[in-house]
Amino acid sequence: MRLESGTVIETTALLFDMDGTLVDSRVVVEKIWKRWCDAHGLDWDYVLPRLHGVRMYDSVKEFTPHDKDVEAEFKKLYQEELEDVDGIVPIPGAVELLASLPPESWTIVTSADTPLAVARLGAAGIQPPPLMVTGEIVTNGKPHPEPYLLGAKRMNDTKDFLVFEDARAGIDSGLAAGGRVIAIAGDHPEEVPENVEWVTDLTSLQFDGVHDGKVRLRVV
Repeated sequence: MRLESGTVIETTALLFDMDGTLVDSRVVVEKIWKRWCDAHGLDWDYVLPRLHGVRMYDSVKEFTPHDKDVEAEFKKLYQEELEDVDGIVPIPGAVELLASLPPESWTIVTSADTPLAVARLGAAGIQPPPLMVTGEIVTNGKPHPEPYLLGAKRMNDTKDFLVFEDARAGIDSGLAAGGRVIAIAGDHPEEVPENVEWVTDLTSLQFDGVHDGKVRLRVV
């Protein structure tokens, strides 16, 4: 369900996914993973729709052939992703929206670990927030609710938090944690579950001040 222009959204905590929500790293990630799939004879068309939104180690563990060492494959892929930030850019509207928000009102909940998150955010011109939740500090990654439950806890709000996500695993995580989820649909709104609200990107949202202790966003 696309949010209509003029819609007002109020919340006390905003939790943003990183890849696909704030940072466009798709070209880099898919380039590295397709090369890896080709080298191992894996079906790229099968791997691709299951790749985004989850922790990298979980993906490596799922797709590594049985005759290969998971740890070795993970280290190789991780190093490639850490070093290759060429082409990483912010999602339209991300830098502007974050800069307009009160710093204490938002954080990031990402499946990437801290070094990778810092590298990608830096490439996109976004300063990592102090309460960021990263993949290595949770026991269960997305689609489990733990990442967003921890993000809400760090923001001192476990009931009235708003999640911004792009991938199905993250959407499921936010919903399972009890948050209101708004999907960043980009050019694939047909992939957003029917019961989830969505906008194309963050240019659709404008900070409209703090009212009665709640951050107000307006759809434009």
